Amino acid sequence: MNAVIRPIRPSEIPLLSDFLYEAIFVPKGQNPPPRDILRQPELQVYISNFGQYADDLCYVAEADGRIVGAVWTRIMNDYGHVDDQTPSLSISLYKEYRGQGIGTALLQTMLEALKAKGYRQVSLSVQKANETAVRMYKKAGFQVVKDKGEEFIMVGKV
Repeated sequence: MNAVIRPIRPSEIPLLSDFLYEAIFVPKGQNPPPRDILRQPELQVYISNFGQYADDLCYVAEADGRIVGAVWTRIMNDYGHVDDQTPSLSISLYKEYRGQGIGTALLQTMLEALKAKGYRQVSLSVQKANETAVRMYKKAGFQVVKDKGEEFIMVGKV
C-alpha cells in the first residue's frame, strides 16, 4: 500500500460526496443507483455542512497524487446510530484501490483519533452481503449489536 493517511483539508470536503456514493454497497451483477440518490435527506445527513460540528472528523488516503479513500465520523441520526454520544462511521475507497490494506489503515487511524478525543466507541451500518467490509470490521474488533435483516449495526470500542 502506497497511500498516505492524513486529515482532510477544508478544500477537500466536497469530495465526501464522491466517497458517500462509493460507500453505497452494490451487489455483484446489479447496477449502481443514480448519483442523485445523494440528495436524499437520509444520505445528506452524512455530509451536509461537514466540518462545521465539533464531532466531525475525517481522514483521507492519498495515493498516485489524488485522494482515493476517506473515513469520516460524526454524531448523527443515521442508519448506524446507537446513541447521541457515539459517532457514526463512514468509509469508502475508489474501487481500484480496494483490497490493498488502505481501508484497514484508514479505519485504524480513525479509531486511534477517536480514542485520543475521548470517545469510547463508534458505530456503523453495513450490508450483510458486503462480506469484505463485515470481515474488516470484525477483524478491527467491531461487534454486531443489531441485526436489521439486510444489514448489521456494528459497534467498535476505541
